[in-house]
Amino acid sequence: MELFLGALNPIALDFGPFEIRWYGVIIACGVILAATLSVTEGKKRGLKDDYFYDFLLWALPFSLIGARLYYVIFEWKYYVVHPSEIYRIWDGGIAIYGCLIAAVIVLLLYCRHQKISSWLFLDVIAPNVILAQGIGRWGNFMNQEAHGRATTLAFLHKLHLPQFIVEQMQIGGIYYQPTFLYESVWDVAGFIVLAVLRQKQHLFKQGEVFFAYVIWYAFGRFFVEGMRTDSLMLGPLRVSQWLSVALFVGSFLWLFHRRYWQPYAPWYLDGQIALNKEETKRK
Repeated sequence: MELFLGALNPIALDFGPFEIRWYGVIIACGVILAATLSVTEGKKRGLKDDYFYDFLLWALPFSLIGARLYYVIFEWKYYVVHPSEIYRIWDGGIAIYGCLIAAVIVLLLYCRHQKISSWLFLDVIAPNVILAQGIGRWGNFMNQEAHGRATTLAFLHKLHLPQFIVEQMQIGGIYYQPTFLYESVWDVAGFIVLAVLRQKQHLFKQGEVFFAYVIWYAFGRFFVEGMRTDSLMLGPLRVSQWLSVALFVGSFLWLFHRRYWQPYAPWYLDGQIALNKEETKRK
């Protein structure tokens, strides 16, 4: 006989009117791990620790704003009628693509200010970001959100999932597809692949690790997004699916352009040292 565990409590700590939710705790853990791994890899590529810590201080607030704006823009019909709810992020409604777009904009401005290679910086953090995304999806799991269509208990058992996941996928007496898990596995696999391959000599030019990340994430996100029921729609596809297609195609075109029109671009493993030498030669 199976033990029914019921849904997990999304609240980690409760201090009267103040609550700390598992969603925030899990995302914070993902960010901390990504920052730690980025600092470690950055040292090997000639980038100072402070670059990553300072960037994080700027990126976090603007990424949150970007994630919310992305959602609000595509749900404008609702928010134009309820403008007082635009800032209520605790009620749900943030989009990872909006977060990533805002973070990249901040990164480009930051790297320009610090006079360091934005391509190298992106390459260092990209695999760690996708790992943080994979971890962050478990925050959705705790909130019982970002799930797929209704399914059966028999189907979930065929996936050989732990019982606590099966029970958490039961919402209102109905079982749903664990799309959070599909994306989480895809993201963690992407981290492993990118983290291993970028250590290979003469495989990635600077900037190509980042676009390999975009290609990997966009490909998986397109299919996972199609399974979800809570996504923003735009015509026959969901907004994130359209964006995934654009990013996937655009990244391949950029990689092709990079290899054939910029053959002397520095290799990723040469890091900031190669860029410093190139700048010295020009002087």
